[in-house]
Amino acid sequence: MASNGFGQAFRFTTWGESHGPAIGCVVDGCPPGIPLAEDDLQVWLDKRRPGQSRFTTQRREPDSVRILSGVFEGRTTGTPIGLVIENVDQRSRDYSKIADRFRPGHADYTYWRKYGIRDYRGGGRSSARETAMRVAAGGIARKVLGEGVSIRGALVRMGEKTVDRARWDWNAVGDNPFFCPDAAAVGEWVDYLDSVRKAGSSVGAVIEVVAEGVPAGLGEPVYGKLDGDLAAAMMSINAVKGVEMGDGFAAAAKRGEAAHDEMAPDGEGGIAFLSNNAGGVLGGISSGQPVVARFAVKPTSSILIPRRGVTEAGEAVEIVTTGRHDPCVGIRAVPVGEAMMALVLADHLLRHRAQTG
Repeated sequence: MASNGFGQAFRFTTWGESHGPAIGCVVDGCPPGIPLAEDDLQVWLDKRRPGQSRFTTQRREPDSVRILSGVFEGRTTGTPIGLVIENVDQRSRDYSKIADRFRPGHADYTYWRKYGIRDYRGGGRSSARETAMRVAAGGIARKVLGEGVSIRGALVRMGEKTVDRARWDWNAVGDNPFFCPDAAAVGEWVDYLDSVRKAGSSVGAVIEVVAEGVPAGLGEPVYGKLDGDLAAAMMSINAVKGVEMGDGFAAAAKRGEAAHDEMAPDGEGGIAFLSNNAGGVLGGISSGQPVVARFAVKPTSSILIPRRGVTEAGEAVEIVTTGRHDPCVGIRAVPVGEAMMALVLADHLLRHRAQTG
């Protein structure tokens, strides 16, 4: 299986399966001399960790990360950084009934057709369990970017429910189980997702990730566009079906005078943008404004409502997916989206320095 890594100057490669003994990754290209400890990564992993509320999978994984290489006396050495997280709460028996069955909405069938073999225990390599290592690697990327770059994510839509942007408050994001920036909407979201969960179903979501303090000039104008790499990064997250930058698809409904970001002198010899419809990227290169990406996550495929599927022998069957699953996988996708933003920005920052000094 190829394509387990992402990035160029700053690259990470993940390994491991949902129900294997451990998951891990190797981060290449991290500059030397950066202070780094396990606690620097654990703070981000704790945001993604399962079992923190009734609205996420009840799999109990502490997700304690260990640094195996690439750090000496508290600082990076410039050599590959090895990270590992032990899997401690696998329940493979939950999947024994679907060992020879293809579940609708999952990668079961396509993996089998490609490789002729598949790990049916929690989806194996296709499981969202892999994203824990992206979050850990993203913690290193944040250190490369430095404190001047802030990356924050929020859930802006859950199924039929959307936030009121007039009530947007970043301080509210950490005070509810949904990473919702609209505190007034949380109560309604609780009732909504409770009803979905009790019905054995699931809903999708839209996540918005904003990076502030990004310097102008990151990205290449043709095939290495910053927004192109961000789109690829977000699309690589499990269950993501769409990505947009800035206004995204809404730009198609606007006239030119409303869609384009006007500029004016900032009074200090520089340029000020009067809006940010472009999401901080022009011609594939960062403009210095906040970089805004949004991605849509489909409803969790593992549900308790019977669905039609087939066996490896081609027989029709009715499938109910038991086990522990998120009624809205988009909730825990928020820290994953933040990590992918950090990883792409760190990669482009180092690429930019290599080309322009």
